[in-house]
Amino acid sequence: MRRGIAATALVAALGVTLAACGSDGGDNGGSTSSGELSGTVTWWDTSNVGSEDKVFKKLAEGFTKKHPKVTVKYVNVPFGEAQNKFKNAAQSGSGAPDVIRSEVAWTPDFANLGYLAPLDGTAALKDDKDFLKQAAASTKYQGKTYGVPQVIDSMGIFYNKKIFKEAGVEAPKTVAELKSVATKIKEKTGKTGLYLRGDDAYWFLSFLYGEGGDMVDADGKKITIDNAAGVKAMTTVKDLVDSKVAITDATNGWDNMQAAFKDGKVAMMINGPWAVTDTYAGKEFADKANLGIAPVPAGSAGQGAPQGGHNLAVYAGSKNLNASYAFVEYMTSVEAQTTAAKELSLLPTRESVYIKPDVASNEMINFFKPVVDKAVERPWIPEGGSLFAPLQTEYTKVLTGQATPEQGAKATGDAYRKLLKDWK
Repeated sequence: MRRGIAATALVAALGVTLAACGSDGGDNGGSTSSGELSGTVTWWDTSNVGSEDKVFKKLAEGFTKKHPKVTVKYVNVPFGEAQNKFKNAAQSGSGAPDVIRSEVAWTPDFANLGYLAPLDGTAALKDDKDFLKQAAASTKYQGKTYGVPQVIDSMGIFYNKKIFKEAGVEAPKTVAELKSVATKIKEKTGKTGLYLRGDDAYWFLSFLYGEGGDMVDADGKKITIDNAAGVKAMTTVKDLVDSKVAITDATNGWDNMQAAFKDGKVAMMINGPWAVTDTYAGKEFADKANLGIAPVPAGSAGQGAPQGGHNLAVYAGSKNLNASYAFVEYMTSVEAQTTAAKELSLLPTRESVYIKPDVASNEMINFFKPVVDKAVERPWIPEGGSLFAPLQTEYTKVLTGQATPEQGAKATGDAYRKLLKDWK
């Protein structure tokens, strides 16, 4: 899952001491002479500040209650900074956390660099057969497991039911309907139809997949972003902005998008389950029933939405491996995932959690689970996380009129060929 970058990192203490940015585990790899877990586990969490982080901090406190000789140092690292920050710390051998909440595409990247501890045969992978197949796929690299799935997600279109009723429209099923619905909303209510996030290329993937495209063909080792489907997807998003049925941004997109939608200034946005709790906090959604969610509108090739999510991974250089493995197991357990699903509407990665009453009755989870089941898997290659930076640069240029769709797609493809030197 990809989210906006928080303005500041929230640092909080769990246990006794204030969080620090380093691994300083106890003796015996996290165990006392009697085998009891001890020492310190530093955890870098990348969840949304103000909503998700509160729940995850509380869950982590539960681990310290079960293991009173372990101190968990909690650090909330802004999502947009975490990947490079972890790489820099791991490379220098100083300041890396024991456990990191890794976006699914980062896991094979970190593993390829040798920064993650393999988890096969450790306490971290308890009941691993319970994990959804597509969630577990992103945790593997060269036959070994380097992460444990914490949440899985995809995207849908969020809409304001009151505005839709006022405009006399229904949720669009295709991109063509998206444009016509947004146009009618503007005519009938004076409000903008769609907020199209422009500062994160993850939000572009639904349009790319909808045209039958992809960033790369990992099996064939081919660059595909600049083929006809990629150009058409770029053309589609540019047309939505140029026709003024959508507004966009080049910076601070998450905050701008959420504020506009929560205040009723726009009628629609594309988002994922991680946004539900924050969206409910808006004045337009004091009545939660006013929030509608539908599949992302289909392109010419069909409906497409990306698979996202987060894994928990253990730093290979951790001085407290035993406690770190146990912490990962605890935070991805049935109990922890049930709590996260109930309080945040986040999708569990364990099959058995979906039958829990509080999860089975959750409207948002019931919507997103079938979407996740059909979501397009991203390429689980070490360079997968690095594919977004060049795409983001060109995506923004296209949306803001600095490049044509053809130029944007070609420039992205050229950047990919430099990154993936032996690919076509």
